[in-house]
Amino acid sequence: MLVSVAVGRHSAVDARDAQAELRQLATSAGLVVCGELAVRRERPDPAYYIGSGKVEELKSRLRGDDAGVAVFDVALSPAQQRNLESSLDVLVLDRSDLILGIFQQRARSSAGRLQVELAQLEHLSTRLVRGWTHLERQRGGLGKTGGPGEKQIELDRRMIAARMKLLRGRLEQLHRQRRTQRRSRERRAVFSVSLVGYTNAGKSTLFNTLTGAGSYAADRLFATLDTTARRCFVAPDVEVVLADTVGFVRGLPHQLVEAFKSTLEESVQADLLLHVADAASPAREAQMATVRAVLEEIGAGDVPQLLVYNKIDLSGRAAGVERDACDSIVRVFVSAASGAGLELLRSTIAERARSARTASDEPAAPVAAHLADAP
Repeated sequence: MLVSVAVGRHSAVDARDAQAELRQLATSAGLVVCGELAVRRERPDPAYYIGSGKVEELKSRLRGDDAGVAVFDVALSPAQQRNLESSLDVLVLDRSDLILGIFQQRARSSAGRLQVELAQLEHLSTRLVRGWTHLERQRGGLGKTGGPGEKQIELDRRMIAARMKLLRGRLEQLHRQRRTQRRSRERRAVFSVSLVGYTNAGKSTLFNTLTGAGSYAADRLFATLDTTARRCFVAPDVEVVLADTVGFVRGLPHQLVEAFKSTLEESVQADLLLHVADAASPAREAQMATVRAVLEEIGAGDVPQLLVYNKIDLSGRAAGVERDACDSIVRVFVSAASGAGLELLRSTIAERARSARTASDEPAAPVAAHLADAP
């Protein structure tokens, strides 16, 4: 049972888009959707987020549809999640739980699995409070001489902290390896391009079309999580390194952003970001705003960007480009599936790469004239 909650002022269009995305997330996680409940509130209820009246309505709907899981499209506090599970007598998942579950299913590389496990442990550590109230404090020592020992929650916290420390060490080692590979590319002066965008905008399909890499691509959310980089020629004289990164989504759990920062560094260190947007999505502007917010969070907000509107075959838009006041191409309209506009995209990337090469080849301005008058 999906529960969409609109807090404050939201238009009907925004609410429909949020419900559609929650449905996609649930099916991507392997859940079977048997019903939906839309809730509108001025502010979240401290105990249940949706209020006690809606909890009773949800309980009735769950029984009527024989649903065993309630999925909320918001981030619930640990107390709210416990209260809901106690009242509804079913498993309650919030948006973070759902996205973390999808990431766990899709992670294939060792780095991806380590990052997802670290994010899950960080999320779990906030859910341990009162999780072991059914256990008495374990008694230490022998017989009556032993004092009070550790609670189960304290043992769990220590075990989780030790595991998180181990995972961070392994991720740091992988991060150093990536840094070495990046330095090698920089020494060869290869122009680096990273694909970023909202999940299911068509990044992997576009990546495969440009590079012929054959990476996995599917019409579902978070089809690929692992960063893949390939060399390709966008023009006979221009070779670039193209990197496909994990897609972003509204309400992406902070733990995931933190855990995937080493992977997302491909975006921070890139010479150019191809911001891929779904031209056929009615929520395109909101999705693009989400991507820009995540890029700012990871420190990639100042990296030069080129907007790529994909899926024009579904939107009815013709292939083409848009230029700014300085006659520079800032938007390209393509279809990765049909191939429309891809030559325009390749030539635009090649133009950016040549400009960067020219700028790097320019000699530094002489400083002797400035130093002559210095005291």
